Amino acid sequence: MVNKLIPTGQMTKFYAFYGITPHHPLNLVFKHSNLSGSYFLGRCRVTNSLLYKSDIRGDELKRKGDLFQYQEFNIPVDQDEEIHIDDSFLIKTLVHNFSHDPETLERFFIRDTVSTHYANIHGSPSDGCYLGPFSTVDLTTIRDCVIGAYSYVQAGEISHLKVDPGTVWVRKPDDFNFIYRYPINQLNKYIFFAGGSPPQGIFMDFVEGHKEDFQRVFNVVNIENPVAVPANASLDRFAVIKPKTNIGDNVLVAQRAFLQNSWLGRGANAQENCYIINAKLEGNNVTAHGAKIIEADLGTNVFVGFNSFLRGRHNARLAIGQDSIIMPHTIIDTHSPLAIPPGHLVWGLINEAKDFDTNSMSLEAFSKIDTRICLGSMLFEGSGGSFVNAFQERIHHILEANGAFYDGNLNRGHAQHNQNISFNTIQPYSKGAKEGLYPTIIIQP
Repeated sequence: MVNKLIPTGQMTKFYAFYGITPHHPLNLVFKHSNLSGSYFLGRCRVTNSLLYKSDIRGDELKRKGDLFQYQEFNIPVDQDEEIHIDDSFLIKTLVHNFSHDPETLERFFIRDTVSTHYANIHGSPSDGCYLGPFSTVDLTTIRDCVIGAYSYVQAGEISHLKVDPGTVWVRKPDDFNFIYRYPINQLNKYIFFAGGSPPQGIFMDFVEGHKEDFQRVFNVVNIENPVAVPANASLDRFAVIKPKTNIGDNVLVAQRAFLQNSWLGRGANAQENCYIINAKLEGNNVTAHGAKIIEADLGTNVFVGFNSFLRGRHNARLAIGQDSIIMPHTIIDTHSPLAIPPGHLVWGLINEAKDFDTNSMSLEAFSKIDTRICLGSMLFEGSGGSFVNAFQERIHHILEANGAFYDGNLNRGHAQHNQNISFNTIQPYSKGAKEGLYPTIIIQP
């Protein structure tokens, strides 16, 4: 299915790069690998693998001596955690190591795995798996699984499963189980992938349409910030920032993010592969990996989950009230104005106002569910209160880790730690039998 997805010439075309900061341990080992256009931070080992424009973000690796809390246990970490990528092919994939599995505390592994365009491997060790374009595995150890295009899985641990395209599945055993499935004929407009051809659809057209904007930031050595950045905020060197954009205090903008004519209030963030265009985020907003917000106004404390696609129109803006949770892999794509009230949970596909009735519920009402509910294409079983609490605690952790609560002294996070990051490039063989391959490289302090 992935044969010839990336022409050989592309694999020899781009440099790889890594970050150095005083706050992240440095230990990189590359063997017989192609790293074209990829980024590394933290402790990473890549062996006999192909990585194409992928981001390997090891900024939350556990340290020797840390205590890892699992249920009622505190498990000591015996050695510094590392990311190990072996015999895998990652295409434009985001890997974030925030791992959860007590059985693999010191090694975050990705083995014998193929991951395609704009997938997210977030806190999810993977062995013998395939991830379709724009899919996400989150806090889930996966073995021998196929994750279809635009599917989101957060289920703890799964093996030998095929997850159909457009499935959104959030499970905590013995507590709750949320599942939604996109109508496949409607999903195919947004993302469709079949063997023998590249991914197609609105999502691919959107990112391809902004590709040229990124060429300059990767081709030019010295780039000046086009906007003012507060001393307590962080704007990544490899993000695209267009004029008329405001960066507030404690804001984090990650690499490969795209901001245009937008306003990010205090503590907001734009993570990897995010696009925020003609939008206003009031503050403490989480825009998770791959999310896109266009022609929209978000109140404070709004969470927009992985790879969500929120698109209003110039004369029909989208408004999302404060404290709302937009579930991962949600599509809101309207041609008429839509206002989501404060404190709502939203999921699935919304193309017009009437779709909101079967794809949302107030957090207060959802918290009262204690058995089973079926609403449109969504099925939920278990404790709604536990489900909502889990999301709210996760959102608080993300804001805390990103430095949204920094007060000038306490609560430093990524927005403050990433300010003094330096980037270094590494190049492959340019000609000969090893053209495009990188020599065995060990980079240590």
